[in-house]
Amino acid sequence: MKNRVTGLGGFFFKTKEPNKIKDWYATHLGLNTDQYGCTFWWKDKEGNDCSTQWSPMNEDTEYFRPSTATFMMNFRVENLVELLQVLKKEGVTVVGEIEEYSYGKFGWILDPDGNKLELWEPIDKAFL
Repeated sequence: MKNRVTGLGGFFFKTKEPNKIKDWYATHLGLNTDQYGCTFWWKDKEGNDCSTQWSPMNEDTEYFRPSTATFMMNFRVENLVELLQVLKKEGVTVVGEIEEYSYGKFGWILDPDGNKLELWEPIDKAFL
């Protein structure tokens, strides 16, 4: 499999007061925040519109489970189904089942430290 990860899709982290954190980043760093955090738009080398999400989440979120880490990285991938099959054969722990939405497919794995990583096969034009 030639291309696995094609970029950073997002960074999600736990905090006691997500709205306070979003306001702080908006005020002091100029992030254009909304209910989810901030979406950064950029173009890939072919000129396609792409996004990366920055999202503070409630400290009691269960979304990162089974990881106990306070963060979760999301990586953009090209072919999620094939990649998860390859990773499983390589002995990587796959968590849950693939989920599909209008903005892409999602799958999850654990790294050797037990950090949950989200793999996203994006459909960026769904956000435009």
